[in-house]
Amino acid sequence: MKTMIRPRLMALGGSLLLSGALPVYAADWSDTSISYRYLPQESGFSLDSNNQPLDVAKNIIQLTHVSGYKYGSNFFDVNFIKSDNNNPADDGTLPFGPAPGTGSGAVEVFGMYRHNLSLGAGTGRDLKFGPIKDVSLTAGFNLSTKNDFNGAATRAVALGPTFHFALPAGFFNVGLLAYKESNNTAFGITDASGRVLSPPGHVSYDWAAQLAAAWSIPFHAGIPAKLQGFLAVTGPKGMLTKTETLLDTTVMFDIGSLAGKKDTFYAGIGYRYWNNKFGNDEGAAGYQGLVNKAGHVSTPIVQLEAHF
Repeated sequence: MKTMIRPRLMALGGSLLLSGALPVYAADWSDTSISYRYLPQESGFSLDSNNQPLDVAKNIIQLTHVSGYKYGSNFFDVNFIKSDNNNPADDGTLPFGPAPGTGSGAVEVFGMYRHNLSLGAGTGRDLKFGPIKDVSLTAGFNLSTKNDFNGAATRAVALGPTFHFALPAGFFNVGLLAYKESNNTAFGITDASGRVLSPPGHVSYDWAAQLAAAWSIPFHAGIPAKLQGFLAVTGPKGMLTKTETLLDTTVMFDIGSLAGKKDTFYAGIGYRYWNNKFGNDEGAAGYQGLVNKAGHVSTPIVQLEAHF
């Protein structure tokens, strides 16, 4: 499937700007950060000439904004991702683009918006129970575009309750969400008998259950530090998909505090684990199964982060 990144990027940018059309409230607090991340062993569903999975190094610039007001909070995140040429950009030379290891690496933009509406603040009631300090209603969307042979174009919405745990400092939230996604596939989807369930193109998946956890917990390790990350476990979305698990966590050290700039400059390391990436069945047989296995991720992360 051939793609042109410029129109897709323009469409994505316009869609992300729609978040500005959502209700706006005066923020009681806000934090904006920009980070650089390097992942040496990510994936691009790429195989070498011996049908062995190829690691894809990815450089990521990430812009994140979080803010809170009387009745809840907003989270906005956009990632600009550059792969190495083991996941090449599609130049139209082959049915599935240039061979891995040739050409230039693909470029991806992935954006996410979530709004948490506090049910405690909204109803004026104390919703504390056990370790839970509040419950909110979460709603939001994901959008992406990519210029490799598959031409990913995520369009997703998520809705459901989120439980906010009481901690001495930082936060730990767990959402139980309903998740609905559509995306591109260059291969199409067939069952074990070869029956075509969906041809190559844009596929609309079923609603799925999703557990979405996020955390940032401060601690001290000679200098101030924090353990931050997220976990998303998404159930089967139909079309022979499997439960997908994505874990991304980092330990970040407040190196700015060494120069009197606390909570400004961080550096750290972390880990990403991604099983059945995008819901693809890593246990599937045949050539498609080999491609799916090439989507498996287990990689260290190096990260720099600046807040302003």
